[in-house]
Amino acid sequence: MAMKNGGVSSGGLIVSFGEMLIDFVPTVSGVSLAEAPGFLKAPGGSPANVAIAITRLGGRSAFVGKLGDDEFGQMLAGILRQNAVAIDGVLLDTGARTALAFVTLRADGEREFMFYRNPSADMLLTPDELNLDLIRSAKIFHYGSISLIVEPCRSAHLKAMEVAKDAGALLSYDPNLRLPLWPSLEAAREHIMSIWDKAEVIKVSDNELEFITGSDQIDDESAMSLWHPNLKLLLVTLGEKGCRYYTKSFNGFVDAFHVKTVDTTGAGDAFIGALLCKIVDDRSVFEDEARLREILKYANACGAITTTKKGAIPALPTESEVLSLVKGA
Repeated sequence: MAMKNGGVSSGGLIVSFGEMLIDFVPTVSGVSLAEAPGFLKAPGGSPANVAIAITRLGGRSAFVGKLGDDEFGQMLAGILRQNAVAIDGVLLDTGARTALAFVTLRADGEREFMFYRNPSADMLLTPDELNLDLIRSAKIFHYGSISLIVEPCRSAHLKAMEVAKDAGALLSYDPNLRLPLWPSLEAAREHIMSIWDKAEVIKVSDNELEFITGSDQIDDESAMSLWHPNLKLLLVTLGEKGCRYYTKSFNGFVDAFHVKTVDTTGAGDAFIGALLCKIVDDRSVFEDEARLREILKYANACGAITTTKKGAIPALPTESEVLSLVKGA
């Protein structure tokens, strides 16, 4: 069952593909799941967070994926709609539940995950269910790797990428490594790398860089080992230390904004959403280092603001919030 749309924003369309789920976050920080006295519902899923990050900043986005036709699935579809994300690529599955994740926030604000997906609706999206017209209308097609873990979603993911690429979209990839979901470390590495050379924009975290390369060095040599000829921009995010960027012609580092971190959930999604928002109608930034640095500073500010509140979606900033942090720095 496909959903109906709402919301109008400006600029080229960014289509985000993959999972949307509910994180259950303990009401108090710094405890294990077993010790948590209670949990708050926090809608999430990296590709959905990215889609909402984009509309929050005034851009245009659509989400493609499958939810359970249950209370939680209806709630998540409603959240997309409220945030002006196009949902004509969202399906509801009557036979499977919406995915859930229990997430502990350790005392340092970092996260640990326990997932309930056996199987969840997002894993059951088939190639035939894809809204190909929507995907073909994307200027940027963005995705992660969780949708590569099992069939039929893996085949749907590969078909959607191919259709978007053939229609002229820029392909954007954030592996968003969640090891507990993969059958093994080897399977994770193999599938994450299986589509590596297709993407033109790739964002990896420092932890993901270490995992993919098998090296504990987070340096230019390690990052450049991931370069491929189709790539236009490789980003390595370093949390509170900022980010590194690599293009065909130049590379460098952009410092982070220092804020009081409460919860790191969604920071990477806010960062990539901000970047995509700024490049969707202007691909010349891949050759313009000064402009790219300005955009990455803006994206760093988005990521930083997102860490100052609990949960991903409530914490995603508006453009005016970002600009006040950028100008105030």
